[in-house]
Amino acid sequence: MIITEENKYYTCKYDRPFKEIMLNKKNEDILKILLKKILKVDIKEIVYGNVEQNTGNIKIRRKYYDVLLKTDKGEIEIELNAESVDYVHPRNTAYISSLYASHTLVGENYTEDTNIIQVNLSYGLNDIKDMRVYKLQDDEGKEFVKNLIVVEVNMDFYEKIWYDKDELGIEENKYLIMLNRNYEEQEEFKKYIKDKKVVRYMEQLNKLNESPIFREYMTYEEDQRKIFNSRMKEATEKGLEQGLEQGKIEIARNLLNMHMSVEDISKATDLSITQVEELINK
Repeated sequence: MIITEENKYYTCKYDRPFKEIMLNKKNEDILKILLKKILKVDIKEIVYGNVEQNTGNIKIRRKYYDVLLKTDKGEIEIELNAESVDYVHPRNTAYISSLYASHTLVGENYTEDTNIIQVNLSYGLNDIKDMRVYKLQDDEGKEFVKNLIVVEVNMDFYEKIWYDKDELGIEENKYLIMLNRNYEEQEEFKKYIKDKKVVRYMEQLNKLNESPIFREYMTYEEDQRKIFNSRMKEATEKGLEQGLEQGKIEIARNLLNMHMSVEDISKATDLSITQVEELINK
């Protein structure tokens, strides 16, 4: 495989390749060991949530959550944040709040029996810690609820381990470090790591990158992300004059004109699906 500017190699830094590999039942063992590394618990059972349908057609966009899993340790939502921008934390908070509400309001009683966990794999945090665990609690550490947990993994911390060629660190953190190894780095990575799971992961990632359908999707997805980021910046600047909400509406209109799905526009702008649908008829 020859990597050029036009022939970019997509790692699991991005949500689509992560989904295609980690939501494959054949790779459940890799997903479990990755979650064990992050959450410090053994995940024995995984049921893949139906909030986001796996259609079998890579061109059809999945709905709403990046990855939603029901496990013996609770419901786990995984978000891939390839860059750090101002709206990421508020957006992800909206997602986990929605998931918490939809779970808690089911049934006749409010309970804290099931953990609702969001795992953020984030790049560009400019943080010195490897990961942070957030809970809803007061300044003395008293928890308001015990079952709402946000774990943010500082992926740049693990990138540094790789670029420092820290052999012990690479071995200990191999399942996180492997997620962003490009094609040219893989052979070197395998010199440090003798692990069949890692080899299987890399073989599947290479095969995915060779798929014309996948590459067509990723090119389109990246274009939309760049358009959205520039529109969001423009909207933020205009927000002082016309309000951020109106700016979001203008972005939504532009994305509708580019035939982006209602669900994706809702996710990108934080407008509700109903708000976006109302724009279609205006």
